[in-house]
Amino acid sequence: MEGSFGSDFGSDFGSGGGGGEKLDPGLIMEQVKVQVAMANAQELLQRMMDKCFRKCIGKPSGALDNLEQKFIAMCTDQYMDAWKTFSRAYNSRLHQERANM
Repeated sequence: MEGSFGSDFGSDFGSGGGGGEKLDPGLIMEQVKVQVAMANAQELLQRMMDKCFRKCIGKPSGALDNLEQKFIAMCTDQYMDAWKTFSRAYNSRLHQERANM
C-alpha cells in the first residue's frame, strides 16, 4: 500500500500520466489566487481584532458594555476604511506599473 501512494501521487503531476488528464495552469492560478485572498482576509481580520481589542477593552470581562461595543465598532470601521484606501492605492500602483512594462 505504501508504494501505491507514491505512484498515485507522482502520476497526478507527471506530463500525461496514466489518466491522460492534464493540469490546467489557469485553474491552478485561480485557485492559488483565491487561497491567497482568503489568507490575506484572515490576516486582516486577525490584526484588526487584535488592535481594536487592545485599544478598546480596558479590563476584559464576560461581556462588553455599550461604550466598549461602540468603541470597537468605530475602531473596526476606521481600520476597514484605512485598508480600503490602502488597497485602492496599491492596486492603482500595480496597474500603472503593468501599463509601463
